[in-house]
Amino acid sequence: MTTKYDIVKKEIKSRILDGTFQPFQKIPSESELMKQFGVSRHTVRAAIGELVNKGWLYREQGAGTFCADRSSDERLKSGVNQRNIAIITTFISDYIFPSIISGAEAYLSKQGYNVSLFSTNNEHENEKRVLEKILTEPFEGVIVEPTKSAISNPNINYYLNIERLNIPYIMVNAYYDELEPLSITMNDEKGGFIQTEHLIKLGHTNIAGFFKTDDLQGVKRMKGFIKAHRNNGLSINPNFIVTYNSSEKITKPLEELTKLLSLDRGVQPTAIVCYNDELAISLLDVLREKNIRVPEDLSLIGFDDSIMGILTEVKLTTISHPKSKMGEKAANMIVDLLKEKNGQSSKMVEQVNSVVFEPSLVIRNSTKELDITKLVNQ
Repeated sequence: MTTKYDIVKKEIKSRILDGTFQPFQKIPSESELMKQFGVSRHTVRAAIGELVNKGWLYREQGAGTFCADRSSDERLKSGVNQRNIAIITTFISDYIFPSIISGAEAYLSKQGYNVSLFSTNNEHENEKRVLEKILTEPFEGVIVEPTKSAISNPNINYYLNIERLNIPYIMVNAYYDELEPLSITMNDEKGGFIQTEHLIKLGHTNIAGFFKTDDLQGVKRMKGFIKAHRNNGLSINPNFIVTYNSSEKITKPLEELTKLLSLDRGVQPTAIVCYNDELAISLLDVLREKNIRVPEDLSLIGFDDSIMGILTEVKLTTISHPKSKMGEKAANMIVDLLKEKNGQSSKMVEQVNSVVFEPSLVIRNSTKELDITKLVNQ
């Protein structure tokens, strides 16, 4: 059970880590903290006393209690020689993430770095806990996949504090636009365009798109979907764009597909653009239950060229994703930044730039040319 003392101590510590309390800044008085937390003076004093003992705060006689400058913390400095790198992803063991992580790990291990893996499960509260750990322990650099990158992030201050402490970080798969960080991403908009135009060239005009829109990748892939329609002079049925968030990904897409399949045959979608291969495989289960054949009755295209896409009975047409190359490139970049920081390289920092991988179409057997005669007969 969490005690009031622990709550006060944790909250003060969080305010230090997210930059609310800056080094040498006076924190609220005991009386103010008592009001804020609804606790006794004894509880506040005990929490502050431990934080002073641990080097998070310091007292000045007659002046109050202040936030310590932890950038000069000898305990953190002593950890530099441990050569620790943190890798933070939304997931660790699912989908394409093991390939991205293994690419980064392999390179970092060769360079003599220890790697610590963290997962946010694509939740901001989990991201906050991980970032607090990064700021508390001696990590030299961070490779991070942003959490729900398409929506406002409550943890931006933690990243600003990481910058203040001069800890290099690289973002992969997406990035927080307001931070303008170094990043390694896919050209997701182009990928969504290629997915959709492939189906249009096969004669499909009733195309549904399913996109997870709390991540930047999904927003950009949807943008490519819309742009491909416009460039080919096709209107989009607004009901054919299905959006969902991370917490809905198990249920909403399947429910929405079922609704689309209940429409009259002449107005049903003849093809579906999927946010990724994982989603495409889930939708395949629904199509199978409805006795709808892929690609004979409906074409389906994924994204990411995951191993999952070739293990199904219908081999997915999809969009390439660098996966392990992305992880390796992120590791290479973070090592270059650390060399710059430690004065071990003659390269100029400006030469370490963000990287965007270009997508390409991988054609298998989940898409085919639309059978016009079948539509006429309907």
